[in-house]
Amino acid sequence: MRIISTLLLLVVCLTGYGQISKGISGSLLEMPKITASDNVITYTGFTVSYNTKTLIPNWVAYELTDVEVDGQFPRKGQFGMDLSFKGRQAMREDYSNSGWDKGHMCPAADLKWSEKTMYESFYLTNICPQNHELNSGDWLTLEKLGREWAKKFDKVYIICGPIITSNTYGTIGSNKVVVPDAFFKAFLTIKNNVFNTIAFIMPNTSGHKRIQEYAVSVNDLEDIIGIDIFTNIDDRFEEMVESDVYFKHWGL
Repeated sequence: MRIISTLLLLVVCLTGYGQISKGISGSLLEMPKITASDNVITYTGFTVSYNTKTLIPNWVAYELTDVEVDGQFPRKGQFGMDLSFKGRQAMREDYSNSGWDKGHMCPAADLKWSEKTMYESFYLTNICPQNHELNSGDWLTLEKLGREWAKKFDKVYIICGPIITSNTYGTIGSNKVVVPDAFFKAFLTIKNNVFNTIAFIMPNTSGHKRIQEYAVSVNDLEDIIGIDIFTNIDDRFEEMVESDVYFKHWGL
């Protein structure tokens, strides 16, 4: 989109500031800034901030590598509560006959590298009520792109979750699980010591558009959801990395 930002990234790289050792102020690049209100649950393959009021995650973050994409464990598991989490949770019955899919935030297909990760993907702490056509359509396409990018760039850092604005769709089930208005998903890659980010916002409705039409910068996404994404990128150039989208990098 803005060529200037891309050129600046190149300058950063050439001067040494784009090197991974200097570009990361901590580990876990996929993680957002954690606040006092976050109920953080760390699973084997992903991390969740679970909201005990809305009964859906605030966000789900994980790293996906090319090796993990090639995992061979079949999709299997049953949706259910995470009994190790003692806070209030959604129940499977809340989704029954609701008209909404149990939509994975971290998809099972990204966790087929072990039996345990596959099993954990079906915890309802990783699930949101999602429009069926979105779940099986454009959201699925975006999930597949994430795996393609993990193969292309060796690894990709991902954070996704629901967006609740006007609560258009209300709640489902006796526990009143909130139905999101939309969903977001953001990606970070490091290739040749250059950081690139892209984000997407998809309304929780049926319909189809080109993936590019859902794209926004990470900065714009942060303004909408109020979460500081990829907070472990060094502050010296986090703004530059997150302010633009370079479609060519992503093959879009």
